[in-house]
Amino acid sequence: MDYSQMCPKYETAIDLLGKKWTGLIIRVLLDGPKRFKDIKAQIPDMSDRILTERMKELEQQNIIVRNVFPEKPVRIEYVLSEKGLALRPVIESIQSWGERWT
Repeated sequence: MDYSQMCPKYETAIDLLGKKWTGLIIRVLLDGPKRFKDIKAQIPDMSDRILTERMKELEQQNIIVRNVFPEKPVRIEYVLSEKGLALRPVIESIQSWGERWT
């Protein structure tokens, strides 16, 4: 097979999902809406800076939605969009593969 002609959409998807921490963030959000501190608590080895970067990237890709609730103090929650939720079988397949082979 000539991989120089590989589908650019596949490459884009792998580039996004293959970034360190991205899969874990999506996995955490598959359990429902979370605040920044809740995501950070579930992935403690990730720095705040990297979490912020990944969240912005995922928001720009329309994988997550940032909801701002005008309370005092302001509450911000992150939730997977329809596009993000469509990753559930992908994430679950990777989890199953990892449990069997790693």
